[in-house]
Amino acid sequence: MEKALLNVKELSEYLGIGDTKARELLHNPYNNFTVKIGNRLYAHKARLDKWLNNQVVE
Repeated sequence: MEKALLNVKELSEYLGIGDTKARELLHNPYNNFTVKIGNRLYAHKARLDKWLNNQVVE
C-alpha cells in the first residue's frame, strides 16, 4: 500500500532534493499539495505529482 502523505524526509528523498528545499516547498502558500496536521507539514503525494507535471516546461 502506497502512502498518501510524505513527511519532509520522504519528500526530499522522493524529489532528490535537500531537506531545506523540501521545507521551503511545503511552506510555499501557492502550492496545493501541503497538508498541515498539528505543527507538522506533509505533502499529499497525488497532488504533488500533479503539481510536478504542471511544472514541466515544454
